[in-house]
Amino acid sequence: MQNIKGKVIAITGASSGMGKAIAMELAKNGAKIVLGARRTAQLQQIVEEINSEGGKATFAQIDVRNKADLIRLVNTAVEQYGKLDVIVNNAGISQLSRIDELDIEGWEEMIDINLKGVLYGMAAAISVFKKQRSGHIVNIISTSGIKIVPMQGVYAGTKNAIRTIAEAFRQESDGTIRITGISPGVVRTDFAENIKNREMKTIIKNNMENLAISPAAIANAVIYTISQPDDVEIGDIVIRPSKQN
Repeated sequence: MQNIKGKVIAITGASSGMGKAIAMELAKNGAKIVLGARRTAQLQQIVEEINSEGGKATFAQIDVRNKADLIRLVNTAVEQYGKLDVIVNNAGISQLSRIDELDIEGWEEMIDINLKGVLYGMAAAISVFKKQRSGHIVNIISTSGIKIVPMQGVYAGTKNAIRTIAEAFRQESDGTIRITGISPGVVRTDFAENIKNREMKTIIKNNMENLAISPAAIANAVIYTISQPDDVEIGDIVIRPSKQN
C-alpha cells in the first residue's frame, strides 16, 4: 500500500455508504482525502473522524448535477494539497420501475447524477490531470447492466453508458491518465431509501438483509486499483456477494 501514501484523492457521494467507506479506508492508508457530497453535517463528521485519527481530510459541499461544483471539488484538492492524483466518481442514485410506468422524472434524475455527474467529475479532473501529466479516474458503476433484468432498464442504461465512455477514454489516453470501473453488486448501504417504487424498495431492502456485502469490500477494491504502479492500469472489477447470481 506504499503507493497510496500521500496521494490526494477526491470522492463524490462521500457522506455515507460506499463513499464514506472508501474515504475512511484510503485515509487509514495515508491518502489525503477531499470528500464531496450534499450533506454538510455528515461530511464534517467524517473529516473530523479522519483528522482525529491522524489522517488528512477536507470537504466541499457539492451536487454532482452542477458541473461548477465538480470543478470546485477538484480545485479544493489542488488548493489544499497542491495536486490531485485520483478522482473517485461514486455518487449515484436509483429509481427502479418498469419502463412503461413512465417515471420520466426518475429517468432524468438518474441521467443527471449517474451519467452527467460522472462526466462532470471526469471533465473537472482531466483538466488538472493533463497539466500534471498524471492522474487516475475511478468510476463506481454497478453489476446492473452486466446482467439485464426487468425494473432496472434506465438505471442499467446509465451505468452501461459509463462503461462505454470509460472504454473510449482508455483507448484515447496515452497512459498518463488511467481509468478504472468498479462494479459492485448488492452492498449494505442506504441505496433503497430514495426508491419510489414500493415493490422494488422492499426487494432491495430484503437483499440488503440477506445478501449484501460490506461497503469495506468496495473500499478494498479501490485500494487495490490505485495502489498499482504507474505503468499498470486495472480496467474493470466486478465485486459482489458470492451468493448473488
